[in-house]
Amino acid sequence: MARIPGSGLAKGLAVTLRTMTKKTVTERYPDVEPELPPRTRGVIGLFEENCTVCMLCARECPDWCIYIDSHKETVPAATPGGRERSRNVLDRFAIDFSLCMYCGICIEVCPFDALFWSPEFEYAETDIHELTHERDKLREWMWTVPAPPALDPHAEEPKEIAAAHKAADKLAAAQAAEAAEAAEAAEAAEPKPEEKEGES
Repeated sequence: MARIPGSGLAKGLAVTLRTMTKKTVTERYPDVEPELPPRTRGVIGLFEENCTVCMLCARECPDWCIYIDSHKETVPAATPGGRERSRNVLDRFAIDFSLCMYCGICIEVCPFDALFWSPEFEYAETDIHELTHERDKLREWMWTVPAPPALDPHAEEPKEIAAAHKAADKLAAAQAAEAAEAAEAAEAAEPKPEEKEGES
């Protein structure tokens, strides 16, 4: 189908006219907090307990703005005759937000869910060197991370949760059976009213 000459210009002018007729809304920031979309890319929060110092985030970062230091610790054997193991311990985790381009690659590649997007955006500094935030600050931002969206109510339950529910139901049924048996045993041990009268 051949395009009508000037149709692109007409579409552009239509968008302009629609925008011109809309009422402008002034945001009252900082007096009123803005309503940010749920997937806002503000800063990166660190959930330190999940970090295994695998260095994937630092290696994949295109800006090289993640700094990680760690040391190895020996973990004693769990069982007698077992061998000792070594594990990495996180000493430093810092992100230089003056270099970060908010691409989210570090969050995507983290295999242990240690990094999350926080909608926090008020972290301006007067000195560019102060934009390198250490793990304590990154941990503080972790508590501003919104909860994940609710699952589709019609979606199939994950296998792990289904298995956990099944085990819990089985345990509850076993406990109910034990309680019923104990009640029956207590009833059988109690003397009947006729026996009490015969004794008197």
